[in-house]
Amino acid sequence: MFSLLRRRLSIYGAIMALIPKQFMQYSAWFWAEMIGQVLAMVIVGSFWRAVYASSTTVGGLTADSTIRYILLAQLVAPLVRWGMILEMGGLVSQGGVAIELTRPIDMQARMFAQGLAASLTNLIFKSGPLALFGWLFLGLTFPTDPLTWGAFLISWLLGFAALFCFDWIIACVVFYTTEAWGLHILREGVAAFLSGALIPLAMMPSLLQKVAAVVPFGQALYVPVGLLSGLIPLSGAPKAWLIQIAWIVVLLPLSRFVFSRAVRAVTVQGG
Repeated sequence: MFSLLRRRLSIYGAIMALIPKQFMQYSAWFWAEMIGQVLAMVIVGSFWRAVYASSTTVGGLTADSTIRYILLAQLVAPLVRWGMILEMGGLVSQGGVAIELTRPIDMQARMFAQGLAASLTNLIFKSGPLALFGWLFLGLTFPTDPLTWGAFLISWLLGFAALFCFDWIIACVVFYTTEAWGLHILREGVAAFLSGALIPLAMMPSLLQKVAAVVPFGQALYVPVGLLSGLIPLSGAPKAWLIQIAWIVVLLPLSRFVFSRAVRAVTVQGG
């Protein structure tokens, strides 16, 4: 049993080790995204400062807490952004899915390892420099309590797993439509709003908060960023973790079931 576990870990570890190497091959793409992210931080910071210019609180939140949350959300967003729908679409349209399905490793576990490695790579190469920029030029401050950072990391990992399973279900639609780009754009637009990346979910009208509660985008972004920024108190971390675990318990078997059905409809368009 232990030898099998060790073998599996070595396989998925090797898959994860490839991601940073692929990341460093596309330096132009990296700098383009980095510049875009810096501009986004400056713009959203300026926007919310303008919003609070004539008011001390908006939606019950002060200027400092809102701006801190928004800037931290900009740092965490690359950690939960994973183009799995586009990758699944490429596998279907180019015929690579036929190879994936014959490999002696679980396709979903392989893509999860890939996505996790991509997030960790973004943490080092993107979020780290952006955090330094925010601290030097935008007045961004970070918590000093190690427990807060620990709560954030646990929440981020659980939220990432829940969102991965949800995205996997959406990606399975590609087997029926063979069109990934429109589906990806739709997912990104909805996620940007309902994840809390643009506005804290606590500021939204109650109806939109209820809508956000039934999709796991906020579990991957709003909850960990809320813990890191202080919008969610540290005492609320165990409850947040239980909710995230409940999402995983529901979505993981559902994603496996949906894939087992969707794969029967696979149509290889190319080779």
